[in-house]
Amino acid sequence: MLLSDRDIKENVKKKRIIVKPAPNFKTQLGPCSLDLRLGCDFRVFEYTSTPYIDIKKGMSAELTRPIRVEKNVPFTVQPGELVLATTEEWIELPDNMAARLEGRSSLGRIGIIVHATAQLIPPGWKGNLVLELSNIARLPVALYPGMRVCALSFEELSSPAAIPYYKNKTSKYINQKGSVASRIDKRDLG
Repeated sequence: MLLSDRDIKENVKKKRIIVKPAPNFKTQLGPCSLDLRLGCDFRVFEYTSTPYIDIKKGMSAELTRPIRVEKNVPFTVQPGELVLATTEEWIELPDNMAARLEGRSSLGRIGIIVHATAQLIPPGWKGNLVLELSNIARLPVALYPGMRVCALSFEELSSPAAIPYYKNKTSKYINQKGSVASRIDKRDLG
């Protein structure tokens, strides 16, 4: 069952759901979701540095380059481009709750998609959320750190997870900060 605005607010106030910095409920709380803001850290792909990505060999350090953008300075996402970004907020979920990341309709209507596949935020998550931003439009789009970029909806589990994310030995993004690149090679592909 999805949490309502009342339940989200209560869970944040009672620190069952940790959000840092604390959200402005007047501008970030929807009927059943909490908007998150775009952070200042991005990671862009350097497509000329490697001919292809071999997921068994992992990501070469040259494949992506970190960029930090100050607030009120635009970051432009070019048509057809994939950029990793981060939320300004640090999120921690209890062992009995998961969240779902959704894009904002206003951005989708101009071609900005906020996640390629990483929609589910597992119980026990702790860290910034990395956004897989892509521009499917024909025009470049300027985004600004601090703007509302995505929303989280929260769901209670039927019981607490036996092995929440922070206890899972195969979890690759525990306590991630900033726009962390793929760690696909850090786990068995079988």
